[in-house]
Amino acid sequence: MNKPTKAIPQFATEAEERAYWETHDSTEHLDWSKARKVSLPNLKPTTKTISLRLLQHLLGSIKVAANARDMPYQSLIKVWLQGKLHSH
Repeated sequence: MNKPTKAIPQFATEAEERAYWETHDSTEHLDWSKARKVSLPNLKPTTKTISLRLLQHLLGSIKVAANARDMPYQSLIKVWLQGKLHSH
């Protein structure tokens, strides 16, 4: 096990810190054998807004299906997409 020998430098900006870690090994600064796993149950996945053009009758049918399930139509679309991905 390597013992850390260097102090972590102070950085003026996040970009400066990113550049440093892209070219330096963290084991020079940290003893990873003492690291512990953590659980962060309240983190939400990052989402990205997209624009999707659908035929009006298709969107209408999706809204009817969502209403029958008592859920927003966009949520139903996400459920269906996720299910399709997992089925392949």
